[in-house]
Amino acid sequence: MKHGYNLLFLWLVTGLLFLAWTTPASAVAVIDQTGRKVHVPNDPQRVIALAPNITEIVFALKQERRLVGVTRYSDFPTEARQLPKVGSYVHLDLEKIVALKPDLCIAIKDGNPKVIVQKMTSLNIPVYAVNPMSLDTMIKTVREIGKLLDAKQHATHLVHSMRIRINRVKQRVQQTAFRPGVFFQIGISPIVSVGTPTFIHELIVLAGGTNLAAGPVPYPRFNKEQVLALAPEIIIITSMARAVVFEQVRAEWNQWPHLPAVKNQRIFLEDSNLFDRPTPRLVDGLELLARLIHPEIFGDMH
Repeated sequence: MKHGYNLLFLWLVTGLLFLAWTTPASAVAVIDQTGRKVHVPNDPQRVIALAPNITEIVFALKQERRLVGVTRYSDFPTEARQLPKVGSYVHLDLEKIVALKPDLCIAIKDGNPKVIVQKMTSLNIPVYAVNPMSLDTMIKTVREIGKLLDAKQHATHLVHSMRIRINRVKQRVQQTAFRPGVFFQIGISPIVSVGTPTFIHELIVLAGGTNLAAGPVPYPRFNKEQVLALAPEIIIITSMARAVVFEQVRAEWNQWPHLPAVKNQRIFLEDSNLFDRPTPRLVDGLELLARLIHPEIFGDMH
């Protein structure tokens, strides 16, 4: 009987030690945006951002001191480029992540491989996943990350500023019923645009334009004849290879002088990161689109 009590005591002590190691005393249970229950530390000091947009949000919240690792294409702000890399967000390097000894990883549902996230969880690395799919859910993500990083005040100020800017655009757009047709080109060969389930579609509509590629396919493909038939009044091209590609594509469209966007010289090349990363810079992208689509209303907005 005594031997049985000793075994029970040993089992209880071992179990308590295991729990103490796996769940920090200061950890709190939260539900992330995918519905998972995650135990996160109250004041995480070693954070890894598992996507470029997460990195941007952490910097926007002025919490970059907590970052010990980021993914390969985390290029904004420039200081992010100096941080240790843990692979790209779609090809995470588990060994590098573990070696950095994070007390919190912030993941993104749309992109991070689920199997790696599960392995991190099995290694007792807290992984909080976000899933921003619109301006509103991006703002919600900023609030949640602010709460995770003990930066609620910074998050509140940032969100307040973004909402003021978004509402300013909405109010000005209401001054006109004119909604020019916009063809937003994100792929050169083949020609690729953006459908309804994208951030860019939402920004075009809020900025007072009509997305000529609207529809259920997120990234529809077009041939040149189809684009000419749409007769866009504005063509916006985003590309990582800026100048060379822009001149090439503009020269191709300029072969069609009767195209409204060509006739009125309204073909623009802009930074893709302002439109396809769910970060506070989406509001910069919204204001830029508003100026391009309705210069008569937004000419004074810089």
